[in-house]
Amino acid sequence: MIRRLTEKDHHQCLSLLTPYAAENLFILGDIEAYGYDQPFQKLWGDFSDDGTLRAVLLKYERNYIPFAPAEFDAEGFAKVISNDTNFLMMSGLKRVTNQIQPYITHPARSIRELFYAKCESLDQLSLKNMDNVKKANLVDLDKIHILHNNIDEFDGTETVEEKQRNQEKGVSRTYFIEVDGQPVSAASTAAENSQSAMVVGVCTLPNYKRKGYATSCTSKLCLDVLQEGKVLCLFYDNPEAGTIYKRIGFQDIEKWMMVNFETEMASI
Repeated sequence: MIRRLTEKDHHQCLSLLTPYAAENLFILGDIEAYGYDQPFQKLWGDFSDDGTLRAVLLKYERNYIPFAPAEFDAEGFAKVISNDTNFLMMSGLKRVTNQIQPYITHPARSIRELFYAKCESLDQLSLKNMDNVKKANLVDLDKIHILHNNIDEFDGTETVEEKQRNQEKGVSRTYFIEVDGQPVSAASTAAENSQSAMVVGVCTLPNYKRKGYATSCTSKLCLDVLQEGKVLCLFYDNPEAGTIYKRIGFQDIEKWMMVNFETEMASI
């Protein structure tokens, strides 16, 4: 049985999601931040015959994220999504989204597949070469924004004000190395919650690559976050980047899918 989740389901919802904190970084973070009933956020649960919650479907803005550790009603979740006139996208673990997608009545417009990795231990983390890594304060974020705008592969849509707001709210932090007073390499978190954090924004200016700067920034970030008892996770599609992350201690979980659909909202 599928129904909307409310605050009354909170304990059962956390019991299902928390053992998979890295896999559910977005769902857990959005529940912590916004709860179960907002104009831009809703959640559904799939319950077995005995009333046990076995799967969760989050809608945040126009994106749906499903999660299920085992068997669930994929066709039922697809019906919820297909009946929504205000959606664009489904993202999530490949083994979950692949079960739902065939039942969605809208055709896929684009599909992107990424590696999804997590780090839960300090065992492989090198504590060397961290002395020159700084943790950014709110004033530093102006310079970090300039660094990001000078990296070709970054989309540059996040403003300085958004960076500052996210850091003040505690859902983001940034570590960086500077040369002659200007950041040349950095690594950040996003979507931080009480259980996990996403590593994002790992970058180095072209003239400063292959000096270990990005590894040092990422290692310092991982050290601090892991010592707080959180799990780290990240996306990557570049095998070279994957090698660096695995050297730090990240292990691939599964593939993460991002599927955009042909809907009424897609043409707006």
